[in-house]
Amino acid sequence: MSDFVCEIPNDHEKPRIVDRVAIFGFADAPEDSDLYKDAFAVSKAVAECGYTVVNGGGPGVMRAATEGARSGGGKVIGVTFKPKETTGFEGKDPQNRPDKEIETPNYLERTLKLLQLGQVYVVFDGGTGTLSEFGMAWGLARLYFGHHKPLILYGHFWNEIIETIRKHMYLRQADLEVFKIANSPHEVLMEITDFGKEIAEGKHVHLAVSSNGEEAFTI
Repeated sequence: MSDFVCEIPNDHEKPRIVDRVAIFGFADAPEDSDLYKDAFAVSKAVAECGYTVVNGGGPGVMRAATEGARSGGGKVIGVTFKPKETTGFEGKDPQNRPDKEIETPNYLERTLKLLQLGQVYVVFDGGTGTLSEFGMAWGLARLYFGHHKPLILYGHFWNEIIETIRKHMYLRQADLEVFKIANSPHEVLMEITDFGKEIAEGKHVHLAVSSNGEEAFTI
């Protein structure tokens, strides 16, 4: 990996609050594409720093995330469902083998479970499915602003997309403060680390634990 220094607690220390990173992106990304390779590299770096990777259990970016995490010695949670009449959905990829699989009854429940399990979201390039996941994650982050789950948008192309949305739609200031744009695995790790520091300094109450021991923000 790069010269980034991971902050990995040992078995005797209190586990860090941010532990799971959800990966979203194009299901049809070929293995030889830059998109697939980027998702692999980011997931490997995340795993090397001790984070569990969460993905939708399908092909493309999702399989790249699993393979990258495995290459980095990390754990993977896959959230799947078996499509019946959803002919436009790719379904589970038999080559995507997570350490733990959670099967949900439908696409909506799958999306909600991914958003629930992820504590930070990394969104790569993708199609309508990725766009729907990004939109829901972005909307929830604004609604829960201050104890939201942040988004990391991967790739330079996001700058143009966000600028177009700003130009043609109505955005609040909080909408623009819940995400960062990263262009390398190193930048992704930096953003995750900075977010953890905000929690430690009390600037952000994301994942604050309630009296019953559950996360304060769950979907």
